[in-house]
Amino acid sequence: MESRRTPTSTPAARGGPGRTDAKGRTGRRPRAPWRDSAAALPWRNWAGNVSARPARTVTPGGPDELADVVRRAAEDGLRVKAVGTGHSFTAAAATDGVLVRPDRLTGILALDRAAGRVTVAAGTPLRLLNAALARAGLSLTNMGDITAQTAAGAISTGTHGTGRASASIAAQVTALQLVTADGSTLRCSAQENADVFACARIGLGALGVLTSVTFAVEPLFLLTAREEPMPLDRVLAEFDELVAGNEHFEFYWFPHTDNCNTKRNNRSEGPAAPPGLLRGWLDDELLSNGAFKVACSVGRAAPMAIPAIARVSSRALSARTYTDVPYKVFTSPRRVRFVEMEYALPRAAAPAALREVKRMVDASPLRVSFPVEVRTAPADDIALSTASGRDSAYIAVHLYRGTPHQAYFGAVEKIMVAHGGRPHWGKIHSRDAEYLSGAYPRFGEFTALRDRLDPDRVFANDYLRRVLGE
Repeated sequence: MESRRTPTSTPAARGGPGRTDAKGRTGRRPRAPWRDSAAALPWRNWAGNVSARPARTVTPGGPDELADVVRRAAEDGLRVKAVGTGHSFTAAAATDGVLVRPDRLTGILALDRAAGRVTVAAGTPLRLLNAALARAGLSLTNMGDITAQTAAGAISTGTHGTGRASASIAAQVTALQLVTADGSTLRCSAQENADVFACARIGLGALGVLTSVTFAVEPLFLLTAREEPMPLDRVLAEFDELVAGNEHFEFYWFPHTDNCNTKRNNRSEGPAAPPGLLRGWLDDELLSNGAFKVACSVGRAAPMAIPAIARVSSRALSARTYTDVPYKVFTSPRRVRFVEMEYALPRAAAPAALREVKRMVDASPLRVSFPVEVRTAPADDIALSTASGRDSAYIAVHLYRGTPHQAYFGAVEKIMVAHGGRPHWGKIHSRDAEYLSGAYPRFGEFTALRDRLDPDRVFANDYLRRVLGE
């Protein structure tokens, strides 16, 4: 866990004399309305691989209360970290100081149809945002395949989907507001505090605590999804053509086989033709969640059975085509818990890198129960975006929760690093500031801004010390 100054180093923290009033009288500092009575309870992330025991947990109801949280924490010698829904696989949000929960920082704050903008409180879950926008006849341009994250958590760690011209959720942000280390509130956009905006869209929680995020939105549209099994050799040989020929292309390769499942999403004039109830339940619930969880459990107990299970699993999902609103096409339920590592490579390097991963798995005693996911993204202008300054492809590897992952992830990571890979900020990796400063041309720009906004490292923790340095 991170180090901190002892909370009992100030009178207020000991419960003794606190602040002085206008007449010079001292007394106990009153309990703030946002303090959580369950302050000593530990926190654990979604995958269960990261836990923390904060000194106290708070649930502020707005920017003013959040600013007071930050000021009081600094007075008490405590670090501050905001946590979303815990869907990061790293310790990015872990703290033994003050843990800020987003439960009361939710909802749509403003909707400007003419400008194509929606402003949401930072703790708003993406699943609720997507559904609310659809009811209003609007949509984000792109999104990831999981919607459990909060708006702030998703952009802070660089959550992305796949796309020829769009992918990152953070790249759709047009403005944001955050509370900085001195308790002040900073509004940022391309026109206001532009230097902060260039970094804070993917800020890792290092620059402040987000209170609101403004996204660009557009009129609701339809997507036609075409899912189709395809041999791995064909996918890799036609990778450039598949990416260029579709607005959104991704595929899943099943280790221990030569089989992939591909997905192509393109805009459609309609009409909507969603999967039938039976087919949708069969593919998205029974096969992708229920049966897959059973298969993962069997594989964890008997690893030698995994190659045979993979061969069956890779043939279970047949081709299908359907048309629906974006969030029902881009996203899907994920009820099987896992741990994950993902690297962004120069897009041209992806086929060769994946072939190396396949050769490594085939030649090793590893037994891999989860498919490998491959997506793409265009270059963007965000300082610490994994797609910053270059067209990118993402290779993501997963293992069922509770399965030892170090050997597999470590072997894949060596391949990714050899191709100039950038690790996803919210997923397991072993890179440090020395490596990352060479992988990101604008790394120094980000750390210099951090020095200016948080010189005393109010928002620091062990993860940030490793990836950003001291």
